Amino acid sequence: MDTGLIIAIAVAAALVLLVLLVAMPRIRRAREERRVEGRRDELAGRHRDAAGERHARAQLAEKQARHERATAELHEAQAELHDRGLADDQLHGGRGDDNGRTVQREDDPARS
Repeated sequence: MDTGLIIAIAVAAALVLLVLLVAMPRIRRAREERRVEGRRDELAGRHRDAAGERHARAQLAEKQARHERATAELHEAQAELHDRGLADDQLHGGRGDDNGRTVQREDDPARS
């Protein structure tokens, strides 16, 4: 029985080694795939963050552009009023500020 036990142990050990030899490449591939998946997620997250930042900057730029267009349209409207002679009160009674808007003087008799 001792010989049979030794043979059984040797066969079991050979089977375990065979299973390990077959399973090791699969285990390595699975480990590598998990590592690659983690890197993919990390890089995708970085790209999403960068896209979010650029989107926020683009929205701010669009808002500033809308403001600039509105200011330009206001100046165009004021120029049109001056061209038609409809804003002559701004020539006589007020003084312009830095943005071209009329500011009433405190000593203006028209305000009384």
